[in-house]
Amino acid sequence: MPNYNAMLDPRDVVILLIDHQSGLFNTVRDIPVSDLRNYVTAIAKTATLLNIPVITTASIPDGPNGPLIPEVHQYAPHAKYVPRNGQINAWDNPLFVNEIEKTGRKTLIIAGTLTSICMAFPAISAVQAGFKAYCVVDASGNWSKLATDTTIARITQAGAIPTDTFAILAELMQTWNRPEASHFAQILADHVCPEYKCLMETFGKAQAVATSGSETRLENYR
Repeated sequence: MPNYNAMLDPRDVVILLIDHQSGLFNTVRDIPVSDLRNYVTAIAKTATLLNIPVITTASIPDGPNGPLIPEVHQYAPHAKYVPRNGQINAWDNPLFVNEIEKTGRKTLIIAGTLTSICMAFPAISAVQAGFKAYCVVDASGNWSKLATDTTIARITQAGAIPTDTFAILAELMQTWNRPEASHFAQILADHVCPEYKCLMETFGKAQAVATSGSETRLENYR
């Protein structure tokens, strides 16, 4: 059985982005759609930055649910798309499960629209199949806050782990002492926490002033 008390290991992670479709986004009421798109983009960019496998799928994309939003494959060009033949629960599609199993990884980061269905159903099924499932609630969208709250209770009872985009990025990042730290900071500032951009700008200005002051004092000394 998975160890639900351990922090995730990025080397064991597969990211599942399920049914982030333009038509379905019209039903989202529990989060601003602009925020939802930003959080999905942040996850896609992070997956590319860390070379984490991404598997996507869509529910009847030729119908009213619409196509996947372009940000998914734009920012995670390595993502593998798996078509479905009408299955509501992506886990009921053997091709989808097979793509996950082919990675040899056992930790799943899952986001989907709608939260109560596209995110929750595969997460519950994955836990039953012996995987560890992290559900990124704010990178998923739902038709009401009540439905989302109920879903969080349901997936938690089933053994999945509800989380948010900022937490997932931080857990994957692990440390600021890494070569990609500035890229992580930019993703956070651009897509997750605009206030973080203010922090970066303030720090950058302070560093510039400090450097300029040091150079001025050195010039005066000469």
